[in-house]
Formats: sequence, C-alpha cells, structure tokens
Amino acid sequence: MSALDTIFALSSGRPPAAIAVVRISGPRAGEALKRLTGKIPPPRQAALGRIRDPQGGEVIDEVLVLWFPAPASETGEDVAELQLHGGCAVVAAVLAALSRIEGLRPAEAGEFTRRAFENGKLDLTAVEGLADLVMAETEGQRRQAFRQLKGLLGNRAETWRQKLIEALALVDAAIDFSDEGDVPEGLLAPALAIARGLHDEIAQALADGGRGERLRDGLVVAIAGPPNAGKSTLLNRIARREAAIVSPFAGTTRDVIEVHLDLVGLPVTLLDTAGIRPTDDPVEIEGVRRARERAAEADLVLWVEDASQPLADAEKSPNETTVWRVRNKIDLLAIRSELKSIARPKNESINRFNEVQTNLVNERLISKNEQVFSKSERIFDISATTGDGFDRLLAALSRYAADSLAGAESALVSRERHRRALQEAVEALSRAVGAPIAGRDDLIAEELRLAVRSLGRLTGRVDVEDILDVIFRDFCIGK
Repeated sequence: MSALDTIFALSSGRPPAAIAVVRISGPRAGEALKRLTGKIPPPRQAALGRIRDPQGGEVIDEVLVLWFPAPASETGEDVAELQLHGGCAVVAAVLAALSRIEGLRPAEAGEFTRRAFENGKLDLTAVEGLADLVMAETEGQRRQAFRQLKGLLGNRAETWRQKLIEALALVDAAIDFSDEGDVPEGLLAPALAIARGLHDEIAQALADGGRGERLRDGLVVAIAGPPNAGKSTLLNRIARREAAIVSPFAGTTRDVIEVHLDLVGLPVTLLDTAGIRPTDDPVEIEGVRRARERAAEADLVLWVEDASQPLADAEKSPNETTVWRVRNKIDLLAIRSELKSIARPKNESINRFNEVQTNLVNERLISKNEQVFSKSERIFDISATTGDGFDRLLAALSRYAADSLAGAESALVSRERHRRALQEAVEALSRAVGAPIAGRDDLIAEELRLAVRSLGRLTGRVDVEDILDVIFRDFCIGK
C-alpha cells in the first residue's frame, strides 16, 4: 500500500440492494470522476451524472455524484462518492471501470479509515469507536461506540497529555535553566501539583470495575450442570431459536456452544456446555473440562438441575463464581400422583388428611417462586419445555445485565488497550509524585515523559505502528 495510490471500494452492503455507494479516495479521485462522468460537481453538492465505461464509452448507470476536495473530507484526501443502483451487475461494472483507470486500485480492509487516522481526521480511540459502531449488536453497544467515535476518551486523554506537557516543561526549565536569573525558583512544586491531580483523575477513570469492556464484549452467562438436565432446551428458549441440538441421550453436547443475545438493549453471550459428570469417554472428558473452565470464567452460571432427580456430589453446582440454580423439568413432577399416594389413614381425621395435602401443595408453590438461596446463589423452578417459570428467570437475567452494566455506556475505558495505556500513565505519575528526591529532578522529568508517551500511544500520536495492523485488520473493505 502507498498513500500516493488512489483507492476505491464498495462502501455499502453486499448487493443486490436499492442503492450502492462506491467511494474513491486519493490524489486521482477527481481525474477518475472526469473519466467516468465527464465532470466534477461543486463540492459537497449531489449532482446527477452518467457513468460511462472509460474504454468503450458505454453508459453503465445513471448515478448521484458527490465531490469532497481535500482536506475537508472523511479521509483528508480528495474523495468522490458514487451512489448507484445496487444491482450486482451494476456494481461489478462500475468497479471494473474504476480498475481500468491508471493509478487506481481496490482498497484494502480499513484503508479509508487508516488514511483518516494518518491525516489527523481521527485519533486511534475514535478509530476503535468507529470499528465498534460498525460491529455493535445492541443499543447499549451502539451508544458506547458512538461516544468513543466522538472523542469520549480521546479528547480527555489529549487534555491530560497537554497538561502533562506543561508540567514537564516546568521541570525541564528547572533543570536546564536553574542558573538563569529570569527563570523563577520553585518550578517543581506546581509541576508535581499538576501531576498529582492528573494521577487522581486518571485513577478514578480506571476505577470503573471494567464495565466499559464488559459492555463492548458482552456479559457471559454459562449454562452448566449434569447431563440431561435440559441445558440445551433452556438455551434454545432464551435464544428463541434452535441454536443447540436437544436429545434425550446424555452427552449430546460435547463442545461449548455460544449464542449472542440482545437482552433489554445489552449484549449477553450464552454458553451451552457439556454435561458435567464422571466419565471414561476421552471426548466427553475434554468436554467436561471445557465446561468447567468456561463456567469458572463466566460472569454468571445458570446451574441447571433435573428437579425430579437427586444430584450426586460430582454434579453439584460450583462455588467459585456467581451461581443461580435452575431446577428444570418441574412439569415432570408428579404432584397429583404424590397427592394420590397419600392414603387416608384410618385412625386420623379428615382435617389431618387435608392438612397434609395443603402443606404439600404449598411446598410446591413456594419452590416455583424465585428464592434467595445465599448471597451469590438464587433458585428458580422452571420448565424449559413448557415455559413455566421461564418469565421470572428471564426477568431476573435482564435485571442482572442492567445492574452489571449500569453506567457502562459513559465509561471512558472500553478496551483492554485503553486500560493498559492509562495504567502505565498512572504508574509513571505515581512514581513521579510519590517520593521526589532532592536534586534528582531528572528522574521526575523522565517519569512525566513516560506518562506523556503512554497517553500519546493511547490516541495514536506516538509509537503505534506495532498495533495499527491489529486494529485495522478487523475493518471491512470499503471502510
């Protein structure tokens, strides 16, 4: 790739569609417009035009043309956009015509956005926000990504960086010009005051419990438990589709099945895991190992049990994470059979017999309701097959997601990369203000430089070549 190349790509969805948008960016974008339509329209005004094949002159389509001369464009370069009819043949013909113009080539994944970054139109946090906006699956993720795109973190980080540069200038002045008469004394104290204030402000931004990352990645809820407890049936009911195979035979699910959900506008990833039990089957042993591993890493475990079957010790729920016990298959509990099995004792009154019946029914009704089992465990009685009790479980899941991600949309940090860069800055500032050594202003200056550099890496101002490819490889062609 070269910044001198003029690139083009389909920037809208895959055809066929009502409208297709083809974008051209680079120094020869204007020439490409002239070759295709015979003219360049006024900047930022839509104009009707006809695209002709530059070789044969045949009309390909009648389109709307937009022209954005540099630097007032999305990429900072000359940019042209063609709004075509979205048929497969039309799009293919226009792209083929562009490829026949000298100096033009198809764009790589994310190359338009990368040029916007390199030309100062976006900082790196905004680039990541744009990528997250394209990939957003829920309303919460959309709002978070849009805030990052508009500078939620980038603007704040740049403000912090500028203040640190001011503090560093004070320390450097104290070091380099200490013998000059016009340089005031006591420059170190205000520099350290700035550093101390920024340390506290950045540390507060980091003390968000990781909510921003959880919103971006989604809460993870693992459905675990012994074989044939109805885990896959429950997954399918929550997902409202046949995402997992349901079978009466134990050990059907061997690997972890992932389903991504939009739960009250928040992202949740459901994991259906293999039944946990002792086994000699090497494939099932691996499935059980993965099930235990994913359950331990999940934010929440729905431990599904067969309400009609006693559990062996090896099948009981884990304690290392938040667990909700889901007693499934309550439709199979033969309440009527149990009532009929209570024979009327000859030597007891009718009132005593009715009391036994009433107590049994009350016990069943109580178990159907959501109960607090302990600080980290709840119990739900449901039937994943009939849906009995399912609404209460789903409502509790929705409340859990809302409580866990409260305030996440406005959290500054939404990626692990952000957190690492800010943590490095906080650590450097902590060393700078923690124990200043008399006569070693150079050490304080170095720590401030490290903090400035960490914030610069966050926004992409310095030393980011090693991460650019990782970021832009996830973009689609034409963005």
